[in-house]
Amino acid sequence: MGKTNKKTGSFVKQAAILAAASMIVRLLGFAYRVPLTNMIGDEGNGIYAAGYYIYTFFLILSSSGLPAAISKMISEKVALGEYKNADKIFRVSLITAGTLGLIGTAIMFFGAEWLASVIGSPRSVYTLISLAPTVFICAIMSVYRGWFQGLNTTVPTAVSQVVEQIFNAFFSVYLAWLLIGYGVEMGAAGGTMGTGIGALAGLIAIVIFSFVTKKHYRAIFSDDRGGYAVEEGRQIAARLFKTAVPIITGTAIFSMTNLIDMKIVMSRLAASGAFTSQEADILYGQLTGKYVTLTTLPVSISTALATAVLPNIAASMAIHDKKAVKAKVNTSLRLTMTISIPAAIGMGVLADQILRLLFPNYPEGGELLAIGAISIIFLALYQIETGILQGMGRVYMPAVNALIGALIKIPLNYILIVIPQINVKGAVISTIGCYIVAALLNMLALKKAAGIKYDFGSIIIKPLIASLVMGAGCLGFYKLAYTVLPYNSVCTILAILAAIVIFVIVLALLKGFKREDLTLLPMGGKMISALEKFNLID
Repeated sequence: MGKTNKKTGSFVKQAAILAAASMIVRLLGFAYRVPLTNMIGDEGNGIYAAGYYIYTFFLILSSSGLPAAISKMISEKVALGEYKNADKIFRVSLITAGTLGLIGTAIMFFGAEWLASVIGSPRSVYTLISLAPTVFICAIMSVYRGWFQGLNTTVPTAVSQVVEQIFNAFFSVYLAWLLIGYGVEMGAAGGTMGTGIGALAGLIAIVIFSFVTKKHYRAIFSDDRGGYAVEEGRQIAARLFKTAVPIITGTAIFSMTNLIDMKIVMSRLAASGAFTSQEADILYGQLTGKYVTLTTLPVSISTALATAVLPNIAASMAIHDKKAVKAKVNTSLRLTMTISIPAAIGMGVLADQILRLLFPNYPEGGELLAIGAISIIFLALYQIETGILQGMGRVYMPAVNALIGALIKIPLNYILIVIPQINVKGAVISTIGCYIVAALLNMLALKKAAGIKYDFGSIIIKPLIASLVMGAGCLGFYKLAYTVLPYNSVCTILAILAAIVIFVIVLALLKGFKREDLTLLPMGGKMISALEKFNLID
């Protein structure tokens, strides 16, 4: 038990580092998206998002699956002591990713005008041109991140993410401010230029890490005992594609649905006859710049957990440690739901207040957030399940389940958005349906693959009860505070703080904290002692 708990603790520690970095990155993202939105407005956000989704799609095709695939392959080789193969995986991956990234950059740069017309957003052509070089930069960076994650350290990835976002935040706002005078299209393009500058800074940071730690890993790799076949470059490339393609496919399906969303939203809003082209841009800007941006904040924690759990589970599978696999699965699911359920409920009940706090010049879109906040739960669940399944070698299942979810989403979009009273809210409703289907199918696949009996009481029911009490409590607190001090920003911040306190207390009263989970956290021993005094932990 102690050995298994130690292994699980290691993965939780790495996940915590990555989660902390992800939260910093998201907060920095808010820090620059707020002035950027106030500068270019919902209309500019719509243009920005159109180009950004195309860029994201090419990024996914060229490199998004590589960190996960590389980390899985390297962690397996390190667990087996095959260090020469691990080193060769890195070198082959670098050549492969560079080639794919260069192709993606060329297509985006030279085909910008055609791509902009295809998605029905001709004004996004400048954002596409400015984003094109970033595809190549991120492809190279993905290899370094996969390498370090495969070595069971997320620190270099975390540092490079924070550095990337700092540069991104500064230059996005500065260049948007510099170019907004030439029109909203150029202002949006200026905002996307910061993405490339940030990516270059992140790449430089992680390359520096690789040089600094070279001696350390060279000493570890010198302990190679041999006695195994060193793989050829072609073998590694073939296995890399075999591992990465299903991962890329699953991610690409969701990215493709975003592109289809964009096309359907614009065309169906026009077909309704109730909105002009400019009004459609504004509604789409609210969808992407506010709803999507805010709901992906808590999901970033599940993304970090999924990133950390994948190579750890792959390593445990390589040495046939089924007990460690089950421990990591249970811990991952509990932590994910304990974070995402209260985040969804809290964001839903305080939707209008949060938007007035963050976007005082453009506060519209609260209804989208109130309706769609529940998607946080199912997207987070899908992502952590995907990381677990990929770590177990079931790389195709999440892609198949994502496709089924997308096939639910597209017709719902087409039917709902054209109804004037529903309009862009139809995209939010269809997104919820997509994530619910994909998450539940993943859950069934995971149960079959690992033979795990889910403890729905600790994973879902207790966090849900605590979250519902929290939601009612923080909304009541906001209204009471607003009667005394009628300042939305102050009352919203106080209500969020109150929500955290209420949730922790109610979850403790429900005995929702697990001893084995708390032992893995900093100050976990003291938390256990405090709960034991009041008989609030089993």
